[in-house]
Amino acid sequence: MTKIAVAQFASGFDKAANLDRIHALAGEAAREGARVVVFPEGAMHTFGEPKDDLSGAAEPLDGPFVDALARLATKLDATIVAGMFESIPGEKRIHNTAVVAAPREGLVAHYRKHHLYDAFEERESDRIMAGEGEPPLFDLDGLRTALVVCYELRFPAYIQQLADRGAEVLLVPAAWVAGPLKEEHWMVMVRARAMENTMYVAGAGMSGIGYCAKSMIVDPMGVVERALGEAEGVAVADVTKERLAKVRRRLPLIEQRRAAARTPVR
Repeated sequence: MTKIAVAQFASGFDKAANLDRIHALAGEAAREGARVVVFPEGAMHTFGEPKDDLSGAAEPLDGPFVDALARLATKLDATIVAGMFESIPGEKRIHNTAVVAAPREGLVAHYRKHHLYDAFEERESDRIMAGEGEPPLFDLDGLRTALVVCYELRFPAYIQQLADRGAEVLLVPAAWVAGPLKEEHWMVMVRARAMENTMYVAGAGMSGIGYCAKSMIVDPMGVVERALGEAEGVAVADVTKERLAKVRRRLPLIEQRRAAARTPVR
């Protein structure tokens, strides 16, 4: 068994102040026994307005933000997952990247958002470059874990591929933009991705004006184990191999999906 936490807050333009909130919330989660703490997309720095230039705030993966997360992970003996803006040499646009910092190991995984939020009259691709390549799977306390970022919850086939590759836990740093029915979309899709893949899903949402917040941890049957409302805070839930195995025995969706993929079309 391990404990996973989701932590939500409203990031701003001051990166040092954002790190202060990350330190405080991660410490709170660790005191509740969390071994993994998931923060929102854009935890390093706010997205600001759609036309704001993010390149000045962006950092490389070996920059001060990731270094600070690595030191915090070692101090708390807990893995820290958070969203950042990653600089690209020679490019005005940046990557929207989720990073994983483990105790005493530092950066163990990173994922650059593939599916950009070009929807609902917004164009994330104007200032962000999509990532490429196969998303990583990495180990967290014996659980095979994958990352997607925010809007990618709307791509079930993409997430199914991660489950079919072996993912047992999905971590989702998000800054889910508020709007008509958007909060409902978030809550439904976090649960749906868990149910259709019999996996744990931990979605950490941005709080504050313009965002839905509503962070939650959902088990492989779609049961909401812990959830937050609109305010800053943390929620911690148990994640167990036993629960995962029991659900997958009773509901062998992944096994059946793999078998169907091997069956030739006649």
